[in-house]
Amino acid sequence: MRRLDAAIEADPPARRTAIVVGAVFIVASLPKFLLFGFELEQFERFGLPFPAALVLLVGVIELAGGLALLLRRAVAPALAVLIPTMLAAIVSSGILEGDVVPSLTVAPALLAGMGYLAVRATRSG
Repeated sequence: MRRLDAAIEADPPARRTAIVVGAVFIVASLPKFLLFGFELEQFERFGLPFPAALVLLVGVIELAGGLALLLRRAVAPALAVLIPTMLAAIVSSGILEGDVVPSLTVAPALLAGMGYLAVRATRSG
């Protein structure tokens, strides 16, 4: 885990990508807490099980994962939870519900950024 963090820290493009992706996740987490009712309605519309719990869980995942990427600490565990979270968003909201923004725009971009981080870090580490 520390090698991955160090590899990203030592690679300027990967470091910048981690900072940007991390910051976007932090911003994306805020509505899950500050606009809980709106987010709950969306998760219910998507037909997700336990929507209230999932709103909070996704908010925590996005906030903690975003901080990990921003600080380049525990990047591997962050990617391990953020990647499936974005895949679920793309499928449940984007593909099944047709929500273009953010599920078919921002989420795929974040997924690409995380894939880039994983590839760059494993190639240099």
